Amino acid sequence: MADTPSPRLTAGRFTLSLDRPLIMGVLNITPDSFSDGGRFLHAADAIEHGRRLVEEGADILDIGGESTRPGAAELSLQEEADRVLPVLEALRALPVPISVDTRKPQLMHQALAAGADMINDIEALQRPGALDAVASANCALCLMHMKGNPGTMQVAPTYEDVTAEVKAFLAGRVEACVRAGIDRARLAVDAGFGFGKTPQHNLALLRGLNQLGAIGVPIIAGLSRKSLLGRITGRDVGDRLAASVAAAMLAVDRGAAIVRVHDVAATRDALLVRQAVINRDYEA
Repeated sequence: MADTPSPRLTAGRFTLSLDRPLIMGVLNITPDSFSDGGRFLHAADAIEHGRRLVEEGADILDIGGESTRPGAAELSLQEEADRVLPVLEALRALPVPISVDTRKPQLMHQALAAGADMINDIEALQRPGALDAVASANCALCLMHMKGNPGTMQVAPTYEDVTAEVKAFLAGRVEACVRAGIDRARLAVDAGFGFGKTPQHNLALLRGLNQLGAIGVPIIAGLSRKSLLGRITGRDVGDRLAASVAAAMLAVDRGAAIVRVHDVAATRDALLVRQAVINRDYEA
């Protein structure tokens, strides 16, 4: 009997093996992101930090120029492009895929032309023109669930069954991509922790994350430094390292193939310890 091939994700210039959990490092080029807003707003600082994240072990680098924290207003295309594109062009030579976190089809076009390997869209390519912007590229695509929009998403979100509803939405978006001619090997899904969910919804999603595996594409989990962890621990956003690493490990144990994190080095170390424990052939 032939061996089952390892799962992979096609991402532009790269084909990523998913036989171990991967780390997506967060690079926010914003003045107002909930966790690190303003720290890397200047291109030179963002470029330096991006290189540092890869040195620390990031397998993918995710660049975002627009804050999508609860209550955030949408940024103009020009301002978002002015933040993202120079940093993308400077970091494209790094030996990992470069993802651009945007919901604007025009910026998707520009980012792919500038060498992006992945598009990470909180609106799951629902905007007019978004599918057309990415269909003919060879980039990876992260389709995220969000109820509402960043400005209003945390105003009393309700679900009958949050995991089932998120799963159904994401499965529908995967099928929409396939109908548009996009290979499933390019697709991943994100449950959208904190995007139109209460703490109880987020915990239910994490408990049932493995149910999203039935969609048939890799799961990306982004819990790093989020308010849920602050609610649980009582710690401010800058003091959530231990909680963020714990959440990433719980997500991996529930099927996440990729964890999107701010603290790459600590997450890498935790994943290495986890791998050593589950690999019976491991030799220290």
